[in-house]
Amino acid sequence: MSRLRTLPKARDRISFLYFEHCRIEQDEQAIAVFKGKSKFFVPCAAISTLLLGPGTSITHAAIKTLSNNTCEVQWVGEDLLRFYASGRSGSGNAKRIIHQATLWADSIQRLKVVRRMYLFRFDDPLSDDLTLQQIRGHEGVRVRTLYQHWSRQTGVEWNGRDYKQQDWNAADPINQALSIANACLYAVCQAALHSVGYSPALGFIHTGKPLSFVYDVADMYKAKTTIPAAFEAVSETYFNLDTLVREKCRERFNEQRLMHRLVQDVDRMLGFGDDEETEPICFLWDDVLESVEGGKNWAEE
Repeated sequence: MSRLRTLPKARDRISFLYFEHCRIEQDEQAIAVFKGKSKFFVPCAAISTLLLGPGTSITHAAIKTLSNNTCEVQWVGEDLLRFYASGRSGSGNAKRIIHQATLWADSIQRLKVVRRMYLFRFDDPLSDDLTLQQIRGHEGVRVRTLYQHWSRQTGVEWNGRDYKQQDWNAADPINQALSIANACLYAVCQAALHSVGYSPALGFIHTGKPLSFVYDVADMYKAKTTIPAAFEAVSETYFNLDTLVREKCRERFNEQRLMHRLVQDVDRMLGFGDDEETEPICFLWDDVLESVEGGKNWAEE
């Protein structure tokens, strides 16, 4: 099994590769991808995340090789617009989740993160003396204005956000399109957060849901991705919305370079500055010193 110190650093790897409708097998320390009559090799240590789309089959040996090279594997929908499951995290250490949990558990630090996440959404800075409740009010106005802007821009009638999970057909086309688009964005955010070791459940604005942090992060990008994509799709047709909305989302995600900037933005929101992939060091918690070195016999101390 490869050691982390012998593997390329995360920043030197290809961030992700996506495959669909193919078979993947192990080939020594690489994987071989069979697609039609073609066969090509992928060195596992050169990629951070392998995304398996529809119609993909992979052998047990290939998964073992990918795991040994700390390459994360994720099972996703077509074009990465659904997130179904993942293997081991691509993160080589627990720094991000510990940092996230520390901020989350401290009400003062958590409030600072919440303010930064809200302020990220506004083009113009807000006054420092605004309370959280006032910022939330400004955010409500901003979102309502956005919906009205895109309604005028595309000619799509807008009567407010209204949908019922239990009765999908009761929603009008624009509300269905927004739900489809948001599901795509949640998938991208969840894949990115999981791959670097953040917990999807420890949300700062949202709370109590398994994907609370995913919702926090997704809200930072809806104005420039899913909202315009949904209105543009409905302005073109009411039929086959699912496919068209996903295509529009893919265009917007690429324009915004979402996969490239998402983790950087989240790190900045949480004040996390050290993304160096190092050998994970095990510590033992100590009630006086906070932590002491693990993997050591302390009998003579």
